[in-house]
Amino acid sequence: MLRLAAALLLFTASPAGSAEIWVTNEKDDTISVIDIDTLEVTRTIATGERPRGITFSKDFKRVYVCASDSDTVQVLDPVTGKILHDLPSGEDPEQFVLHPDNRHLYIANEDDAITTVVDTETRKVVAQIDVGIEPEGMAVSPDGKVAITTSETTNMAHWIDTATHELFANTLVDSRPRHAEFTQDGAQLWVSSEIGGTVTVFRTADQAEVAKIHFEIDGIYRDRIQPVGFEFSADGSHVFVALGPANHVAVVNARTYEVENYILVGRRVWHMAFSPDKSLLFTTNGVSGDVTIIDVAAREAVKTVKVGRFPWGAALRP
Repeated sequence: MLRLAAALLLFTASPAGSAEIWVTNEKDDTISVIDIDTLEVTRTIATGERPRGITFSKDFKRVYVCASDSDTVQVLDPVTGKILHDLPSGEDPEQFVLHPDNRHLYIANEDDAITTVVDTETRKVVAQIDVGIEPEGMAVSPDGKVAITTSETTNMAHWIDTATHELFANTLVDSRPRHAEFTQDGAQLWVSSEIGGTVTVFRTADQAEVAKIHFEIDGIYRDRIQPVGFEFSADGSHVFVALGPANHVAVVNARTYEVENYILVGRRVWHMAFSPDKSLLFTTNGVSGDVTIIDVAAREAVKTVKVGRFPWGAALRP
């Protein structure tokens, strides 16, 4: 009876109007849905094999999931959790980004060394762009004119003109770049380098490097400090950087590029997502199989929520 009650609780839909954090679980082929009001898992949704990247359409009526080992991007109805259809994606899609036009997905295909552009309305591939070896991170500028692919083995950020689908610049970063994000004004691009242990900041106008951020935590070997995902605060003044097997999130001043704090979280922190007002930050901790919830103002962890095995991506559904 207790087991049945727990199962019913797990699959109960969230209360109407309640915001959610959706978390992809690599090893379980599922998504865990965390209710932001209760800070509990309310739904578990089946996906294709090895779900990683996740993002919502601009109106939040669709959710896109990179099912990496199924070699597809799946489109789900976030209300019912049902898979509506698949999109062509190229082999081993890991991360992607939705263009501001709410129509085109830019997908990193790790095995093929390409970036695939898919029209989500026609469900057809618009372009395939040759990039470096093992592409991973994806970003698009706020004005939609530039897309970025980071290549883990080539150690570059590739700058793509979204109008022509052609590369117009390649910028070196440190070893194994994983994630990229533009600042809110589009003036800068930030790129994390997992093995290099740094975050590099570029000026968008001329692709020049303006800063390189290093991390150091007492009692933790430097080779375990591996920056991966990161998120900007509501006002853009700070950046929260997941440091992988260092099991910490760094708080970086986006103006001075100085590290101000380190916050202890779960084991092997990958990616993060904010609550709607950005007062809470949810981190996916792959090895410990949980999500740490950080009070942003206090800069401290306040709760841990168990999810599936090897949580990887996270996205907000307001």
